Amino acid sequence: MYTVEILCIGNELLSGITLNTNAHWISKKITNIGGFVRRVTVIRDDLDEINLTLTHSLSRKPKWIIICGGLGPTYDDKTLLGVGKTLKKGLKLNNIALDMVKKSYSQRHQTVKINKARLKMAIIPIDSTPVQNPVGNAPGVLLSFNKTRIICLPGVPSEMKAIFTRNILPLFKREIGNFAIREINYYVQGLSEAMISSRLTKIVSSTPSDRLYLKTHPQGYVDNIPTIRIQVVSKGYDTEEVKHLLNKVSKRLLAIIRKNSGQILKIL
Repeated sequence: MYTVEILCIGNELLSGITLNTNAHWISKKITNIGGFVRRVTVIRDDLDEINLTLTHSLSRKPKWIIICGGLGPTYDDKTLLGVGKTLKKGLKLNNIALDMVKKSYSQRHQTVKINKARLKMAIIPIDSTPVQNPVGNAPGVLLSFNKTRIICLPGVPSEMKAIFTRNILPLFKREIGNFAIREINYYVQGLSEAMISSRLTKIVSSTPSDRLYLKTHPQGYVDNIPTIRIQVVSKGYDTEEVKHLLNKVSKRLLAIIRKNSGQILKIL
């Protein structure tokens, strides 16, 4: 299984100031190409927290750890210091990263002095590789520890997405290989989760967990009548097998809906 863990760093994520859209976006991208996001963790801009959390994550030996946030020029951007502490690597000025920082300003026709704050974005762990940020100033940083690779990305969503899409997602796709995923959603009135839970459990237990995702999502009540969305996701490396499984599960699901007098409102 191609396992990935996501670590989001930022006081603003835990104070409710900023919504953590990065974890949602990354998780969806990885899942859609066949990866498995095992854990998402959110912590403060604190060196001890970063060190402890990253140490635990590395102990689980995922293929990748994706870290978001804390690469900027301000006093509370401590991610690389924390990563360096965990990996026992000092930080030093990286000339390639410095050129990237300079280029990021020149591309925007900004003439700025590379002061201490801007220089900070080019000080990265020894033996790490800077990754060009096409829409911002702080480069991403790529590292390895044993068989786990670590990518540190900016917390600004547009910058994170640009680096991930251009540089990291292609690596994932190449390593995972061809992957097929098919999904269908049934919106059903007159059924609650409790009414069909045991029958859905039988379907799930008879299918490998890495091939099927079956989930009910309550949609509320209208005139005391419940409505749910039943999500069916079939996935795997053989397109025909994926289609076959989706059709097989859908037939069983439709039989359950009919038997419990559910009314299908729409299928998406």
